[in-house]
Amino acid sequence: MIKLEVFGIGCPKCQATERNASEALRQSGLEGEVELVKDQVQTIKKGIISTPALAINGNVKAMGRIPGVTEIVNWLSELK
Repeated sequence: MIKLEVFGIGCPKCQATERNASEALRQSGLEGEVELVKDQVQTIKKGIISTPALAINGNVKAMGRIPGVTEIVNWLSELK
């Protein structure tokens, strides 16, 4: 199962990243979950210095921007 983590405080940009991640997961046809991580300690431990950020299976893929659905789908396709 794939785990997508959106790091941020729940701001509109974080919410957009979470929506894009959910839509990308749906489009990819893979089984997984999207989680919003608001814990600043976890964020810092990942080396994230700017939010929103997106990690897939623990690997940070985007930081300080909203990745698009197509971009996330491409990252997910690398896992197949």
